[in-house]
Amino acid sequence: MKNLLLLGVLPGLLFVQAAFAQTAPPAAKMKASVTRAAAGNPVFPGWYADPEAVIFGKQYWVYPTYSAPFDQQVFMDAFSSPDLVHWTKHPRIVDTTSIKWARRAMWAPAVVQKDKQYFLFFGANDVHEGEVGGIGVAVADRPEGPFRDYLGKPLVGTIHNGAQPIDQFVFRDQDGQYYLIYGGWSHCNIARLKPDFTGFLPFPDGQTFKEITPQNYVEGPIMFRRAGKYYFMWSEGGWAGPDYSVAYAVADSPLGPFQRVGKILEQDPQVATGAGHHSVIQVPGTEEWYIVYHRRPLGETDMNHRVTCIDRLYFDAQGRIQPVKITKEGVAKRGL
Repeated sequence: MKNLLLLGVLPGLLFVQAAFAQTAPPAAKMKASVTRAAAGNPVFPGWYADPEAVIFGKQYWVYPTYSAPFDQQVFMDAFSSPDLVHWTKHPRIVDTTSIKWARRAMWAPAVVQKDKQYFLFFGANDVHEGEVGGIGVAVADRPEGPFRDYLGKPLVGTIHNGAQPIDQFVFRDQDGQYYLIYGGWSHCNIARLKPDFTGFLPFPDGQTFKEITPQNYVEGPIMFRRAGKYYFMWSEGGWAGPDYSVAYAVADSPLGPFQRVGKILEQDPQVATGAGHHSVIQVPGTEEWYIVYHRRPLGETDMNHRVTCIDRLYFDAQGRIQPVKITKEGVAKRGL
């Protein structure tokens, strides 16, 4: 993005519009401006869902699902920003030509940096029992890729505890242990990743995949730690409908038990519908939190017409997450 700003306002505007032109929803094309002080929602044009937001160095990154029919979901794009307002698109950071066992439905990436490499966990093939597919891992030397297949096969390719191997999230605890948290079909599992991400370490009781499914869980799990507590969040309702939403629970351990507290993100009939499948970022060293999620613009009936948005996330004095107000304006410019 630094190179973009050096071009000046007019060249920058032309560059951003050209980069987004192919997949942009009509209304969103007008949002590609280098002069705005607030992000606006959606934050970048195009049909994108299931956004994984993360901070690498001085850049915000968003890794979403390309929202299209399953047979067209054969690649993933990424977006980076220095300030939550100006976004650069990084096209086709991974696709089915580099992941030979994946053929369709590449979903919901989760990305972590470890030992100077970037690991992208993804779901592929909308796998069912007896089929080839599930959760895979790709690796790259840069956050924008290109990512290459790390294992040559799925990391999780079978059904455990009734959970479809999709919607993966990687959580690093304060002791350095990485956990894979995942699951569709209203079941959620947690497993301890090996340090090299090639497999799993059994828990002390011998189990590898522990079910931590809370009340009303459907899919889209994430976890973060704040003030010594583990916040577990997930999506409820149907992803293709207006009632898609996000709820959460809090526990003293990443293994729970997790008792549902309540819903914190949902549709606003005056703004958008189907608000769900999110991630959360914290500005390092501050109590500034953001929720990055997808929603469906008003009037859209195509279930794949989903866009990525960012709004503020707040906690009360007791640590409870406050209901999110979804906005058209988005968030203010915020550098790192």
